Amino acid sequence: MHYVRSPRPVKLTPRQVYLRTLIGALESLRTGATTLVDDVSLGQAIDPAAVDAIFQAYEDAGIRALVGFSMMDRSIVDNFPEVDSIFPPALLAQLRAQPRPSPDAFFALLENELAHHHPQHDRVGMLIAPSAPQRCTPEFLARCREFADTHDLPVIIHVQETRLQVVTAQAFYGKSMVMRLAELEFLRPGTSLIHAVWLSDAEIACLARSGASVQHNPWSNLMLGSGVQPVRALLEAGVNVSLGSDGCASTVTVNMLNVLGSAAAVSKIRGDDYSRWLSAAEALRAGTIGGATALGLGSQLGAIEPGYRADLVAYRTDAISFSPLTDPVRQLVYAERGAAIDSVFVAGEAVMRNGRLTRVDEGALLREINAAYQALGEEFDLADESVAPLRVEMERVYARAQALQAAWQPHPAKLAG
Repeated sequence: MHYVRSPRPVKLTPRQVYLRTLIGALESLRTGATTLVDDVSLGQAIDPAAVDAIFQAYEDAGIRALVGFSMMDRSIVDNFPEVDSIFPPALLAQLRAQPRPSPDAFFALLENELAHHHPQHDRVGMLIAPSAPQRCTPEFLARCREFADTHDLPVIIHVQETRLQVVTAQAFYGKSMVMRLAELEFLRPGTSLIHAVWLSDAEIACLARSGASVQHNPWSNLMLGSGVQPVRALLEAGVNVSLGSDGCASTVTVNMLNVLGSAAAVSKIRGDDYSRWLSAAEALRAGTIGGATALGLGSQLGAIEPGYRADLVAYRTDAISFSPLTDPVRQLVYAERGAAIDSVFVAGEAVMRNGRLTRVDEGALLREINAAYQALGEEFDLADESVAPLRVEMERVYARAQALQAAWQPHPAKLAG
């Protein structure tokens, strides 16, 4: 989190923000996703021109997108337990003084964008994205919940991705983050808990009662060492499971076909009862119908049915991944990573034909993206260096949390040892 929101941020121009956004859109279209959710960090201040650039990038690419602005009203350092006893007072004061958008600024932005970017009637819409319970005050979470309910918008929030967050919840609330959200009446249909790796049976039952969804990010959780979500226990309890790639800053790729294969494959380390492993068909359902359901769009997206929005991906079955054609679903999940995609349609429009994107000059954009990154190289280095002064303290926070036991027993998310 400190690297994502570094003390010395990299300031991007609207054009650089546009390019940064497009790279995710282009990879999504090239890897079989017609709809994406973008959880955007706006940094230390809201730049209206940058926000316009984000929406414009998705409009230009032709993809369906729901944009959330990662909202929090607590400083990053206060997301972690026992910082007052670990950080030097001067460093702590410096970190707490870092600027960030105010709650009023966030909600003014949402109000301003609502008329033109509602997912029920706009291809490029928005959703509500409070970052995580430990990063938001109860009052701020309540305001997010009320805004989403008033305007019929989906909600995403990061919950219990890591064991550190389980220990943090115990220190902050005396209960898990799932139970804390239930206590605040935050959980309901159209709300997705991102990651939800470290979950107990009681928490899973609570989620099932609430109608909330969980988003399984298997590749991200493997890359970052977070653990493996108890998907079978969630499905058996009746919890809707969707799939996500997480941000390419931490996972290198947003390839959703890679996520499909990872979801099915990683489930197989959870014991020897093969009947409880995630099948290819179940992974595909999570990535299509599960995702649409999580966003409150289950009657419009995720299936090929009369009355649904015409978002379709056409694969060549004479490609290597489908030759010989024996079991298309298993081959899609375990073998295909985008090379066989021939055409992509969003809202009935062909945004890719014969393997070529129709709305943008992909080659020129990739060259511009590479040049923009090279020009920012020194700024990225300085941003990373600004995190160095607090690395020692964060290592101590992590080590102390590793030594603590939670008062409740989540499903083990890592192999012992």
